[in-house]
Amino acid sequence: MAGTEAPFDATAAAPAASNVGGTAVDAVVVEHVSMSFAHGGTHGTQVLRDVSLSIPAGQFASLIGPSGCGKTTLLRIIGTLIRPTAGSVRLAGKPADQARRDRDFAFVYQQPALLEWRDALRNVTLPLELQGLAKREAVARANALLTRVRLQEFGHHYPRELSGGMQQRVSIARALSVDPAILLMDEPFGALDEITRDRMNFELLDLWGQRQSTVVFVTHNIREAIFLSDRVIVMGTRPGAVIGDLPVKLARPRTTELRDSDEFIDLRLQGERLLEAAIRRASA
Repeated sequence: MAGTEAPFDATAAAPAASNVGGTAVDAVVVEHVSMSFAHGGTHGTQVLRDVSLSIPAGQFASLIGPSGCGKTTLLRIIGTLIRPTAGSVRLAGKPADQARRDRDFAFVYQQPALLEWRDALRNVTLPLELQGLAKREAVARANALLTRVRLQEFGHHYPRELSGGMQQRVSIARALSVDPAILLMDEPFGALDEITRDRMNFELLDLWGQRQSTVVFVTHNIREAIFLSDRVIVMGTRPGAVIGDLPVKLARPRTTELRDSDEFIDLRLQGERLLEAAIRRASA
């Protein structure tokens, strides 16, 4: 049976928006990345073409675009899960492979991907165990993280006993257990209902405000992207490329009422126009 959601304070502080294009150190640098997938030895399908972008340290950036534009492929390339056909990626000032070995980044998937035979606490301790951390220290760190995601009473519950939103919070706590400088998130709330998704947006902003990590967040939802981000990077398809880069200078902390403001609506309309253009181009 699913557990009861813990309460959440939506007024928790978060850092001010980063300066887009400012002098901050770039945490993520993508240079001329292209990606093609071969099919049975014949000519391949080009998914990404000559994508370049940089994301300053501490910035919350969202990637958004129509289905098939290569958002997830790009995120997986950044996270070293697949190799690009051309181009390079640097994370935390290092080649991506070195950043992976140094545990400079963590990946949160669309589905929580928790181990069913481990309770919430032991799911969070798993990366720490793999690092060889002493059991007592790993448990203490995991308990602290579960407290930060408001699941301190659910450490000994198994995934099947938790709601979808709670499972995703465990997944985020697990990703944060190695204290990554960069957090890569692939539509982590896409499977949740709208009410839970909105609540999880606030949860994520609270965690981000505490840790000052760089976040690269993939979503299909322009409303979600604007609400969370300092910057929304819009991708077009066939093949995938960056077609828009919207700075989001809305005040923080973000509130529910912000979504009804003229500034928010103007940004949403700009994003929707870019997405509509991308969809028309794909269907032409």
